[in-house]
Amino acid sequence: MLAGDRRAARVLYDAHVLRVHRVAYRLTGDEPLAQECTQEAFVRAFTRLDRFRGDAALGTWLTRIAVTVSLNAIRRRRRRGDREVGLDEVVQLHASEAPAIEPDLRERVARAIDALPEIYRTTVVLHDVEGYTHAEIASVLGVPEGTCKTRLFVARRKLREMLADFVKE
Repeated sequence: MLAGDRRAARVLYDAHVLRVHRVAYRLTGDEPLAQECTQEAFVRAFTRLDRFRGDAALGTWLTRIAVTVSLNAIRRRRRRGDREVGLDEVVQLHASEAPAIEPDLRERVARAIDALPEIYRTTVVLHDVEGYTHAEIASVLGVPEGTCKTRLFVARRKLREMLADFVKE
């Protein structure tokens, strides 16, 4: 595909780096770790371009690699006993991208998303935060589209339960 063409590799990188980094950051909640994951995702992608079959869009394939790299980094961090950074910092970093909402609600939502089990948190981040379709998420995570829909439904239900007391206030 790129066959050693550095300019083509740069064009591919430039076209996708922001989205890959955003996904990595929203999953890890840590800027240095997200940068490492972004770099690792592109290294893996460039060394495995011959394996890209074209079943999904190139951006979706890159996102799948980024999700895998990010989740593996989170698991390594947990095994080492490091403290995981919450998604509340993600919300603060990308506050300019999000519509203005009450700061207390923003903080509570970020903590609630952070508290979700990994499979639900990943689905919510990819769908509700990043805007991927169910088909794209299914491709990224390697699961059926119906599984993505179910995970999102369950995640939203859990979020509603976690935030129920805030809504009553």
